[in-house]
Amino acid sequence: MTAAAVEATQPEAAVATPSLARRTLSVFARNKLALLGAVLLVGLIAFCFLGPLIHHTDQVHTDLSQANLAPGSAGHPLGTTDLGYDMLGRLMYGGQTSLEVGLAAGLLATLFGTVYGAVAGYFGGWVDATMMRITDAALAIPALFLLVVVAAIITPSKLVLILIIASVAWLSPARLIRGEALALRSRDYIHAMRLMGGGGGRAVFKHIVPNAIGTVIVNATFQIADAILYVAYLSFLGLSIPPPAADWGSMLSSGITYTQVGYWWLIFPPGIAIVLVVAAFNFIGDGLRDAFDVRLQKN
Repeated sequence: MTAAAVEATQPEAAVATPSLARRTLSVFARNKLALLGAVLLVGLIAFCFLGPLIHHTDQVHTDLSQANLAPGSAGHPLGTTDLGYDMLGRLMYGGQTSLEVGLAAGLLATLFGTVYGAVAGYFGGWVDATMMRITDAALAIPALFLLVVVAAIITPSKLVLILIIASVAWLSPARLIRGEALALRSRDYIHAMRLMGGGGGRAVFKHIVPNAIGTVIVNATFQIADAILYVAYLSFLGLSIPPPAADWGSMLSSGITYTQVGYWWLIFPPGIAIVLVVAAFNFIGDGLRDAFDVRLQKN
C-alpha cells in the first residue's frame, strides 16, 4: 500500500473508532434506568434549589393559625405542617439540607477511603495489615450505632453531620480500592516507574488512583445515596439540625405523630422524595458501572 493510500485510510479509521468518552456515554445511554435516574436527580436538584425562587414561603416564623391545612388550601398546594409552615416550601428547603449533606459526606468519604485503600494496597506488608485491621475493627461496629452515639454527644449542624457520616462511610470504599490497588501494583508501568526512581506517593496518586477512577466514581454514587439515608436516619431519631432548619428525615419524624389523625401530607412528600433521590443515585451508579465495563464498550 502506498503512503497516499495509508493517509487516505487514516481519517476513516479515526472516524470509525469512537473515543473512550463517547463509548462510555453510549453504554450509559443504553441503560434506560440510568437515564431515568439522571432525569430524576436533575429534577430534584432543580426543585430544591430553584423552586424557592418561584414559590416564596416563610420557613422561619411559625403561624399556628395556619397549622395542618390540607393540600389545596389557598397558597398551600401541599398543605401546611403542624407549626404552620408551607409544606411545599419546607420540602424544598429540607431537600437542600439532605442533598448538601449527603453529597458532601459521600464525596468526602469516597475521597478519604480511596486514598486510604490505595496506600494500604500499594505498600502491602505490615502497612496493609495494620491499616486493614483498623478498617475491620471499625466495620465490626454497626454504623448506625456509631452515628447515633456521636450525634448525641455533639450538637448537629451541617458541617458536623457531614463529618459524622463521612467518618463511618469511608470504610467501604477503602476496602474496595485496596483490592484494586493490590491488582494494579503488579502492573508493568508500576515496575517501570519504580526503576525510574519514582516513590510511593507518585505510584499512589499518579498511577493507582487514576487507573481505579472508574471504580471510584461508581462507588461515589452509592456512597452519596447511603449518606442521604444516614441523614434521614439521624433526623428521624431526633438528631437533626436544630429548627427552624429542616431536612426530609426530620419532616418524617415530625409528621409521624399525626398519622393517626389522617394528616398524610406530612409523611408522604418527604418519604417519596427520599425514595426518589436514593433510587436516582443507585440507577446512575448501575449505569456508570456498565459504562466503565470495557467488555460492554466493545459491543
